Amino acid sequence: MDLKFGDIQETALIPLAIKASETARPNARIKDLKAKEIIDTLGVDVSKFDPFLSHEGVVARTIMYRDELKRRLKEYPDALCINLGCGFDDKFSQVDNGKLIWYDVDLPDQIEVRKKVYEDRDRCTMLPGSALDGEWTKTLPKREMTIVVMEGVLEYFSRDQVKICLNMLCDSFSHGYLLAELHSPFLEKNSKHHDAVKNTNATFGWGTKSGKEYLELEPRMSLVSETSYNEEMKKHTIRGKLFALLAKNLNNRLAVFKW
Repeated sequence: MDLKFGDIQETALIPLAIKASETARPNARIKDLKAKEIIDTLGVDVSKFDPFLSHEGVVARTIMYRDELKRRLKEYPDALCINLGCGFDDKFSQVDNGKLIWYDVDLPDQIEVRKKVYEDRDRCTMLPGSALDGEWTKTLPKREMTIVVMEGVLEYFSRDQVKICLNMLCDSFSHGYLLAELHSPFLEKNSKHHDAVKNTNATFGWGTKSGKEYLELEPRMSLVSETSYNEEMKKHTIRGKLFALLAKNLNNRLAVFKW
């Protein structure tokens, strides 16, 4: 694997480091052998990207996204699925049902690095494209339903960029679900206090109290559900339960939109 530390954006190192360390645990709640392979290949200390709360949050969101995707795929087993802003994430292997068509989409430079780690698979293709420009969508096959995943992406967008993205999705696909990670206004103002992101040069974008604020930007969408990561985190540790109790409105959420 021809991969160097500088190839990976720092924000992409956070979920990679966490998934790798969780996979190495005896009673791992999630397994991501590719993440472990990447971190092992880099051969550098990434412990600063793996503090307790971020670790529990990434594990929780991985479980929640997987389970939500499986629910939608039971209803639409041959859906067109798009992991938009995929980074090094590999949701395809978690949910593949033998029928869906999957595209891992990210900016051209990120896709070039991803290709050092992954190869295209049957029904799973890497594609350069932007969340702010729908040109890449014109080459995709048509399916009755499109399911778009945006995990750890929209939280770095401004309100205007979120609007452009939502409008682009509704313009490009006649019917769809969007599984999106949302964060709070508190985090928007306090990137420097986040236990993992503070170790990067990234800053959070527009934060919302509710996914309903997204509907003001794209009225073609409706909000199906919105669930705090606390709901999963509190199942696993005492500290997770305490955080859910003391900071119930501060954690990120999985919001499901439909149009």
